[in-house]
Amino acid sequence: MSHIFNRVSVLGGGLLGGSIVLALQDRTDTRLWFRKQEAAENAHEQGIYQATGDLAEAVANCDLLILAVPVGAMPPLLAAAVQAGLPGDCLVTDVGSVKQAPHQMLQAILEESGNPFIGSHPMAGSEQNGLTAAHGQLFKGAACLLTNDSAASAEHCAALEAFWESLGCRNTWFNAREHDELVARISHLPHVVAAAGAKVSLKNPEIGGFGGGGLRDTTRVASGNPGMWAEILTENRSAIIPAIEETISELREILATLQKPDQELTHQWLREAKQLRDTLHRNSI
Repeated sequence: MSHIFNRVSVLGGGLLGGSIVLALQDRTDTRLWFRKQEAAENAHEQGIYQATGDLAEAVANCDLLILAVPVGAMPPLLAAAVQAGLPGDCLVTDVGSVKQAPHQMLQAILEESGNPFIGSHPMAGSEQNGLTAAHGQLFKGAACLLTNDSAASAEHCAALEAFWESLGCRNTWFNAREHDELVARISHLPHVVAAAGAKVSLKNPEIGGFGGGGLRDTTRVASGNPGMWAEILTENRSAIIPAIEETISELREILATLQKPDQELTHQWLREAKQLRDTLHRNSI
């Protein structure tokens, strides 16, 4: 098979799904499926003319199917797509924030349909939601974490790598457990910390107007969709719980240092944090 997908179908028109279609629509035959036809018509008004509420139309003749819906919605939607005529040789991927769950939950459907599956996680989300936030440059420079626990062929792996690279991503392969442990620390924990910061800092919302960039920056992602994040954290709880416990330990350390008080230990704690934060600039690709 070619590394170029001739027809890409995206099921789910949120930020990621809509951005994929916007990035592709001028160079590849794409379809964007919505559960409700009304949403598809709204997408037409935003310039996405390939949007449809007809699942059979969305999956017809596609050679790459992207599940851009919450993980819990993936199994029934994939089963419906197979029933609606998804070609048996179409490569299936997703854009979910956890990877063990999709590989496990979709296995029975994929074994019956014969479709290969590779997990994808483009690290390009934001606290903004929905199609109105989508844009075609969303994936430029983003890391894309790929998982092949379902043993797709090397050819399919190479094709999907080329696909994400064409959108501007840089790819790295993990197994699903490694992926979930990684994102628990670099994505899911920061969301929990931001949410905790918002709950404490803004306990009295009236004082928020006095805050500066530090308050806005450290709590920004807490504005993400609570329903989506509740599912992510619950699905990845085995990896996020140890990270939260480690965070609590760090907070207890600085609390004990301040209770002494010991300015030198406080300085050391903050210096170590600064040194680690500064590696983000050096490690950026």
